[in-house]
Amino acid sequence: MASNHLTIFICSLLLLPLVFPSTAAHDETAPIEPMKKKVDVVVEGIVYCQSCKYSGSWSWTGAKPIPSAKVSVVCKNSNKQVSFYKTYETDAYGYFYAQLDGFKMSNNVLDHPLHGCHVKLVSSPLTNCSLLSNVNYGLYGAPLRFKNKVLRGTHYEAVIYTAGPLAFRPARCTPESHV
Repeated sequence: MASNHLTIFICSLLLLPLVFPSTAAHDETAPIEPMKKKVDVVVEGIVYCQSCKYSGSWSWTGAKPIPSAKVSVVCKNSNKQVSFYKTYETDAYGYFYAQLDGFKMSNNVLDHPLHGCHVKLVSSPLTNCSLLSNVNYGLYGAPLRFKNKVLRGTHYEAVIYTAGPLAFRPARCTPESHV
């Protein structure tokens, strides 16, 4: 009779996880997947209209931000092939925040944004300030800088690179009279 009770007890222990799945023992050999952190690469900067007085220089004196100006972010891989290209528009204060969705690095050193990405001027909505200038290499591609700016969340991180201020210049500047 005792062996019957023992058999019933063992069978009930074996059937318990099937009847009450929450009581099943956790398989300690199965690895627990940690929550992956999403990491974004971001480029930021400001686009100005350079004042006539300082046109042709790299001076920002008298410069005004341009809302709705367009810039492009171009990234090339270690083989000098374009691996990322997208245009971005500045906000009401001339500021752009370019989240590089889809940016990939196949070589962590050579394809790094500091080596492979540049920001170029595309267009200005201001008809009186729409000529490209090469301030901070806006014509050929402003290099990126990292100033230890990182936004962190529980499952999110944005590494932010900065392009130096870029500028369009006025098409017509009246010469100063020295009377």
